[in-house]
Amino acid sequence: MSTAHALAPGSKTLPTWVADLFASIDAKDTAAFVAFLTDDCTLQFGNAPLVNGKAAIYATISGFFSAIKSLRHHDLEAWVTPDATICSGTVTYTRHDDTTLSVPFANILRGDGTLIHHYAIYINDSALFG
Repeated sequence: MSTAHALAPGSKTLPTWVADLFASIDAKDTAAFVAFLTDDCTLQFGNAPLVNGKAAIYATISGFFSAIKSLRHHDLEAWVTPDATICSGTVTYTRHDDTTLSVPFANILRGDGTLIHHYAIYINDSALFG
């Protein structure tokens, strides 16, 4: 995560580690996802309570992944600085009944240059289970 540059507005070329992060999420591969996190990482997912620690994040994300059939992030953009990366785009969720919901999101990933120690997801996915 040490790359210190911003992508041009509208650029679809993401830093490799960002593309790999979203690929792990879209594959619903919890183990690969948490490999991007520090042991003491915190996760803020929308308005849900803050989740503390890699093990608790693993359990939370595994539970979320089991509640949906699939998800796909697209129209991704990223802005990378030495201590944080901001990502935005659209995520399309597929429910177990094959209906879909697409919503915009923005993530702020704070890290030590190698791993993420705070992962904040700004999204309104309230219609996903409603």
